[in-house]
Amino acid sequence: MGDGFYQIRSTALERAYVAAIARPNQRIEADLAELTELLHTAQCEPVGQLIQRRDRPELKTYLGSGKVDELEQELAMVQAEVLVIDDELTPSQQRYLENRFKIRVIDRTALILDIFAAHAHSAEGKLQVELAQLEYQLPRMRGMWQHLERLGGGVGTRGPGESQLETDRRLARDRITALRRKLKETGKRRRLQRKQRQEGIVPTVSLAGYTNVGKSSLLNALTGSTVSSRNRLFETLDPTTRRFTHVGREYTITDTVGFIRKLPHGLVEAFASTLEETLSGELLLHVVDASLPEEERDVQMHAVDDVLEQIGAGELPRIIVLNKIDLVAADDRERLRNRLPDAIQVSAFTREGLDELEILIAEHFAGRFEPVELLVPHSEGAVLSSLYALGAPITSREDTADGVRIRARLPEAERDRYRRFAVVPEAVA
Repeated sequence: MGDGFYQIRSTALERAYVAAIARPNQRIEADLAELTELLHTAQCEPVGQLIQRRDRPELKTYLGSGKVDELEQELAMVQAEVLVIDDELTPSQQRYLENRFKIRVIDRTALILDIFAAHAHSAEGKLQVELAQLEYQLPRMRGMWQHLERLGGGVGTRGPGESQLETDRRLARDRITALRRKLKETGKRRRLQRKQRQEGIVPTVSLAGYTNVGKSSLLNALTGSTVSSRNRLFETLDPTTRRFTHVGREYTITDTVGFIRKLPHGLVEAFASTLEETLSGELLLHVVDASLPEEERDVQMHAVDDVLEQIGAGELPRIIVLNKIDLVAADDRERLRNRLPDAIQVSAFTREGLDELEILIAEHFAGRFEPVELLVPHSEGAVLSSLYALGAPITSREDTADGVRIRARLPEAERDRYRRFAVVPEAVA
């Protein structure tokens, strides 16, 4: 099976035609706008679309027979190279459409997987993509050998072709088993690292939010890093952790994959270990694009909340961060304050509001550190070194004849370690 990567893109923009079913009460315009952004990210050029309003897809053909006829004419007229369906197709629906139109047919899941394949850079991210792609392709392998199925069964049809199909299926299943084993091992290491971060004294913060709301730009602005932040969906797939300092105190902040409205459930499961990086933080920053229309912004926020609930992060303490506030007029800013009074308005581009955000983060973790006053003898130089290595905020230092007098804020887990140096023992009791 090689490295398992399958991508629909080529060096030139592919002409993509979009078809979708609009169910009752579905916000089809918003869904198709999102799909268009996905196509741009996948280097495809949308050349047309067809929408059918009905309660559910046709079992075999996805669209109704009349719409299939109409779509056939449309595809020929615009010379489409690929048909993109804004749903997850069954293998039989995909085979029917490909046989009927004689062009490639991909669904929303395949499109997202293709984008993930282009943006996964870590070893674990690549394993996750390969696993998700194989699990998606396995039930569709039958279509690769349908020229043999047309011959029927029995004498003359059993042989290398049929054996090759079974061989490919077995190889795919074996590879899936191996990938799951590797991901289980890397998952254990990630959980151990996550536990160590949580048990450490450096407070941990996670960024979560809809894709393309500026999470990576915010990470760069807070930490001075240079994580890619181009204006494309899923520009960040692999979790990225950096550190920043506020008033002498260090914090870690992790950027995670962006969420979308119609993330197929299977992909939530396939990328659980990536999404669960949001669980590594003791505080969640839910980043929102403040420049969006109110209705679209609310839909995106609900989509993020739904995924956070699915991965068990719904109860994490969080701060809503309204990013891109530099693109919002003064009157609209006031409406945002009234609508989301607990949110903070910032701009990763102009750095507006970032100082206030750092203060909010510091205030959230203030209870973790207790003020102490220590007198460390000159002979205990190693103790001083360990205090500075902790990264705990040291508010003052004074050299005296008896030793070095230190005022600091120590995490609860470390207080006993320095109790014997307390000027007032009860201060670290």
